[in-house]
Amino acid sequence: MGRPSNNPDKLPFQKRREELRLSREQAVREMPGMTYDRLEGIENRRIAATPDDILMLADRYNDPSLCNAYCSGQCRIGQRYVPEVQVGELPSIVLGMIATLNNVGAMRDRLIAIAADGIIDDEEREDFAAIQDQLEELSIAVEALQLWVEKTLGKD
Repeated sequence: MGRPSNNPDKLPFQKRREELRLSREQAVREMPGMTYDRLEGIENRRIAATPDDILMLADRYNDPSLCNAYCSGQCRIGQRYVPEVQVGELPSIVLGMIATLNNVGAMRDRLIAIAADGIIDDEEREDFAAIQDQLEELSIAVEALQLWVEKTLGKD
């Protein structure tokens, strides 16, 4: 591999390629339609990556979290609606998920109380927002687990 870039602001795609110790030449060999110049342009932000580019890179580097990084960080729609998911080690993912799941019963009961009259009044807004935040945490934990499984065990 050529020497890794010393750019401190690397995109996740370049970081992953360098972690795998692949040169750009090596990386593009197994990506039909991707050229050295295109990959170099994407990594240096001169060329906007397309969703197809990102899927190709995620498959080539066996790292589905690159799709999340693109959607949450570069896609304008994703920046609004897709939370960034950090894929850690399995024990921390599972423990985080269980911590949130331990609150599901209380969240359910409070949601029922809030929704019973069909109105979220001022006294209920804070609780509703807290429940929404906890559900978002659970959603992120589930996504992290899905990405971990896909990366570690492969696609089905």
